Amino acid sequence: MTAITLKRDGTPVGEKQFAWSYSKLKNYEICPLRYFETDVKKLHVEKTEHLDWGDRVHKTAAAHLSKGEPLPDDVLAILAPWMVRIKNTPGELLVEKKFALTKDLRPTTYFGNDVWYRGVVDTGKIYEDVGLAIDWKTGKITKDSVQLALMAQCMFSHYPQLQKIRTEFIWLAEDATTREDFSRTDLANLWPGLRNRVNTLENSSNSNLWPMKPNKLCGSYCRVETCFHHGKKY
Repeated sequence: MTAITLKRDGTPVGEKQFAWSYSKLKNYEICPLRYFETDVKKLHVEKTEHLDWGDRVHKTAAAHLSKGEPLPDDVLAILAPWMVRIKNTPGELLVEKKFALTKDLRPTTYFGNDVWYRGVVDTGKIYEDVGLAIDWKTGKITKDSVQLALMAQCMFSHYPQLQKIRTEFIWLAEDATTREDFSRTDLANLWPGLRNRVNTLENSSNSNLWPMKPNKLCGSYCRVETCFHHGKKY
């Protein structure tokens, strides 16, 4: 027999523990093969005008809130009212705050050996036992309660004094907001179904099996040219 040295979490020394983010999970569910080549192997760079714009808006908002840098003219109209609102909200300011959780939802460091989930809150506030978590959105309005709940979970885990958290998507193009408030007990219903989804991603990672899956991106946006479905409309 060969001796194996294990970490406390059961991972063999020298092997990286499985970790995920919500964006990676969603990319995997669109198409496992595309996710593998783009997110894991980094064979394709996802670069579009929309992605570039979203990145610029996020960086500009962060620089304004954390360093006081002025808003450039091209984002002034869409960001300025929200910046005023955030500044006028009482509490400790969070900007581009990175969070990491263990598998049992304890707080850990972003690159810790026991990290299982990683997430980022674009902007937030902590005021006594109440929190605010905001995610800037530059696309069309969609509903995604899971991402909102994950932001709340990160803040609850890292700030034990918090009892209530308001989460928001701020849709800059529409000048609108999607809000959802959470208490600690509200999140119990989130995890059974979400863990099943994550397990599917982890199983692919462990087995190194990444099946192709036809989807709406095949016709125009996917760069995996070796895939049978590449270029086809679905």
